[in-house]
Amino acid sequence: MDLISTFIFLSSGLFLGWSLGANDASNVFGTAVGSRMIRFSTAAVICSAFIIIGSVTAGAGAAGGLGKLGAVNALAGSFTVALAAAITVLWMTQLGLPVSTSQAVVGAIVGWNWFSDSPTNINDLIKIMGTWIACPILAAIFAAVIYKLVVLLIDNTKPHLLSLDNNIRWGLIIVGAFGSYTLGANNIGNVMGVFVPSSPFENLKIAGIFDISAVEQLFLLGAIAIAVGVFTYSKQVMMTVGGSLMTLSPVGALVVVLANSLVLFTFSSQELSNFVVSLGLPPIPLIPVSSSQAVVGAVIGIALLKGIKGVRQVKWGVLGGIASGWITTPVIAAVISFVLLFIVQNVFNQEVYQVASVQVSKPVIEILGDKL
Repeated sequence: MDLISTFIFLSSGLFLGWSLGANDASNVFGTAVGSRMIRFSTAAVICSAFIIIGSVTAGAGAAGGLGKLGAVNALAGSFTVALAAAITVLWMTQLGLPVSTSQAVVGAIVGWNWFSDSPTNINDLIKIMGTWIACPILAAIFAAVIYKLVVLLIDNTKPHLLSLDNNIRWGLIIVGAFGSYTLGANNIGNVMGVFVPSSPFENLKIAGIFDISAVEQLFLLGAIAIAVGVFTYSKQVMMTVGGSLMTLSPVGALVVVLANSLVLFTFSSQELSNFVVSLGLPPIPLIPVSSSQAVVGAVIGIALLKGIKGVRQVKWGVLGGIASGWITTPVIAAVISFVLLFIVQNVFNQEVYQVASVQVSKPVIEILGDKL
């Protein structure tokens, strides 16, 4: 396949990457930039660099979780699935409805399963839906615990105001870098995960030393698209983020970013999942989760910790919108995916799925014949 055709088919995933960088970067550096504690240019460079590192070095875990739901085995099908997710996100955003890219991608993959008569693993689907609920709850727990510890530390040490301001500034930079890394590691699966089974790239060896797999090339391309979104459009979002759910202090903002980062890390780290298994516990499902919903959960955790006063500051209607999004987003994405797959296959004559062939050896046939 020539280079132009390759980029045409990958364009829907690249657009998803751009939109993710434009919007979700605000969950990492929005408060710091909006409060003028960090310059946008500094935040953009740090955010982009660590998103790329996280995507390439640790993106396989969460992307593999999506692959278990449905392996889109044709490049035109991958393009269509990513396009359906992008259209769903764009449409629901324009309507002012809460939307998660992760949930849109899951719905679009289920739509591909539906169109191609491929079975959807219900157990994997239930695990994925379980992470949607666990994500904000876990973020709330992380935020409440961390906020309590930070407040106790400040009360006991009583730092000078200027010293506290400087520490928070550096804390936002460090936590923002970690958050960017986890955003790339967890959400690159949303951007390029559907292209993994039908990757148009081949493994490369640079200077006879460095091996770059086809999947790593996909993730690098998607990460660059996310970085472009950060540089070109995220400033407007960062400058306005922060007051949609609850007004936060600088300390609260730092805690929210850290809690969000820990949640994304939890659902993308293969090493952490293996450690949990070594303790005799069930493995952690490695699935792309919503950074925005993790932030909402973290804010709620801080509000609940503050008691009645904090609870009253929360705009609880936002939570109802998120809960409705758990249902409406994947359903809409699945329907759009099915319709687009029909159009791409029957109007543009593109192969959107490949029928899997199964070969049975002669000894197996003889064994089955004896049992029938």
